[in-house]
Amino acid sequence: MTDRTQTARSLPSRKPCLTAVLRMAGLRPTRQRVALAELLFGGPHRHVSAEQLHGEAGDARVNVSLATIYNTLHQFHEAGLLREVAVDASRSYFDTDTSDHHHFYVEDEQRMIDIPAASVEFMKLPQAPKGMEVSHVDVVIRVRKAQA
Repeated sequence: MTDRTQTARSLPSRKPCLTAVLRMAGLRPTRQRVALAELLFGGPHRHVSAEQLHGEAGDARVNVSLATIYNTLHQFHEAGLLREVAVDASRSYFDTDTSDHHHFYVEDEQRMIDIPAASVEFMKLPQAPKGMEVSHVDVVIRVRKAQA
């Protein structure tokens, strides 16, 4: 069986590509932004909290404060590189998949699972307030392990 760490280290860096993506999004590709982008976008789509990313950065020996993590996640969100999914007033996850879809939030495990947009149907949405339009709809369905 192949060691995933060794395999990842033997692959070429995605820094040039990520640097270009950051520039095209209007963000200066600082060392910290590029390092965090590698952690976020270096694999399959996923959901991550600021605290999770901070832990991963520490494991990868990327010296960055939690405040910088929050600022960078919000900058990536504002630039359209991430979706922010608010679970409650004190917890948000950042989704690397910016396509139209919804989420299950597994309360027991504090994790998100994607739901395809076509799996959720609405009979009717309320009319937006005067002078506004609906930009998108985010549905978060909270689930937990069934009681035996």
